Amino acid sequence: MTGPMQKQMKDAQRMMKELMEQQEKLQSATYEAASGGGMVTASVNGKFELLSLKIEKECIDPNDPEMMADLVRAAVNEAIRRAQEAQSQSIAGMTAGLKLPF
Repeated sequence: MTGPMQKQMKDAQRMMKELMEQQEKLQSATYEAASGGGMVTASVNGKFELLSLKIEKECIDPNDPEMMADLVRAAVNEAIRRAQEAQSQSIAGMTAGLKLPF
């Protein structure tokens, strides 16, 4: 391999390593969101797995289970959206300025 080609290969390997390290950090991070003024709080990881769900007892109304389901869904979806956004921003930041063939 020629000098410039070797440098490109090393740069690509370094970037792949950095991307993998960043992906690992993002997947192990915790993203939290609440709904209903804090009545329901959900935490997910970067793999979009639900880690915890906290429901305040004031939110539990046996006569209105749909309200609690809506609050749970809203909190979980927002936590997942935050995880997705963090990953998108991280990847965009790492690939800024690169000319990728898309």
